[in-house]
Amino acid sequence: MKFESRLERGVFCNRTLNFRAIKAIGYDMDYTLVQYRENEWEERAYEYIKQQLLSRGWPVGALKFDPQMVCRGLIIDTEQGNLIKANRFGFVKRVMHGTRLAEFDEQRTLYSRTIVELADKRWVFLNTLFSLSEGCIYAQLVDLLDQRKIPEVLGYSDLYEHVRGILDRTHMEGSLKADIIADPERYVILDPEIPRALLDQHQAGKKLMLITNSEWFYTVAMMTYCFDRFLPGGMTWRDLFHVTIVGARKPKFFINQNPFFEVVNDAGHLLPVSTVGLKPKTAYFGGSAVELEKHLKISGDEILYVGDHMFGDVHASKNVLRWRTALILRELEEEVRDCEAFRDSESKLAALMNEKERLESQVCHLRLELQRLRAGGLPQTPEQLASDAALQKQQAELRAAVEKLDHEIGPLAQASTELRSPLWGLLMRTGNDKSHLAYQLERYADLYTSRVSNFLHITPFAYLRSPRGSMPHDPS
Repeated sequence: MKFESRLERGVFCNRTLNFRAIKAIGYDMDYTLVQYRENEWEERAYEYIKQQLLSRGWPVGALKFDPQMVCRGLIIDTEQGNLIKANRFGFVKRVMHGTRLAEFDEQRTLYSRTIVELADKRWVFLNTLFSLSEGCIYAQLVDLLDQRKIPEVLGYSDLYEHVRGILDRTHMEGSLKADIIADPERYVILDPEIPRALLDQHQAGKKLMLITNSEWFYTVAMMTYCFDRFLPGGMTWRDLFHVTIVGARKPKFFINQNPFFEVVNDAGHLLPVSTVGLKPKTAYFGGSAVELEKHLKISGDEILYVGDHMFGDVHASKNVLRWRTALILRELEEEVRDCEAFRDSESKLAALMNEKERLESQVCHLRLELQRLRAGGLPQTPEQLASDAALQKQQAELRAAVEKLDHEIGPLAQASTELRSPLWGLLMRTGNDKSHLAYQLERYADLYTSRVSNFLHITPFAYLRSPRGSMPHDPS
């Protein structure tokens, strides 16, 4: 069987990984094995938050979910009430206060001495598609707070705590997930290649693990809907997994040591696990990665964990356990397509910028010549005056040429910053630099790809090699 190779469906490698050396593969469920229509899901989550706020008497009746306002990789500054995009060094490159993009001077005043450090609770990293509703309504509520229409809130940080608390309760109460179960066709995208990819890995001898924060009832409903119809011979999703863990409470699952409880029936009733250990093809609640490693008798870089959450899935499993990691980034497909479509314009822009740099260098050298010519402090001779005038004429001509180039560069540079999103641009870029999301991705994810089904195209036996790292001084 041969598969069409498309760049946007590629599996991209930050650190060389030999799949043959991987003995176990763990998977998150939501937005990893189960793909959602994010606008429908997030709009529903948004409406739940909005209804909670209305019940408190907040004036939010006219607010509507705007999926274009927020994207993954943005950061909420809870101190200033801003949504920001930072580069890989933590420098703030774009700011939105409430729903208004800040002018450059305002941005510089606020952040010229600020470095974004995500360990500081001031910053909230929107690192999953589940964050879109949260970021959108927070930005809109900042506008209301600035208009003094939410008197019970003390400030921007307090406002964020209100939003976060409501969203957490919405997920805990299960009302949102009940809506998804009742109408999965509306919210879920079926992908028959995901079960096929996992079946290949299972048959290749990999121990597959489902490790999700979702509850048992929701996991059963989603996995049955998305998997069972595509598996052969009466096989179910339960047959694929060596162990299924629900209510994992990631990232605590990777850090703490909590007990496992066995899920003993379809109703989700629990029993403590005996000292005998975990049983194959059995579902469990809670637990910890340390105990799971003991059960598997494998650890560290023999395990690959695949998820969509930068910190809940990838950061913790890599940083604490040294598992190999893969990040699912669904938006990557659109990003790659946009970059491919812009490739000719990007090449033209690069050529124009190279020419501009060459001319600017000449202007700088002429300026230095003039400075040296005039540095004597004595009246200039006729020859020096003639030379001075000639240099000034050359300088003026070069500056005119640079200005002409700027007229060509401007529209192309503007278009490059608006690829994918007029507000925020590409996920992986901030102007000419890598975004903070790209920095986190490179640091913690060994692999990244747009969906789990892309593993189908590389097989369970692939040897994935990372590209040679580049430095500014490397030959182009």
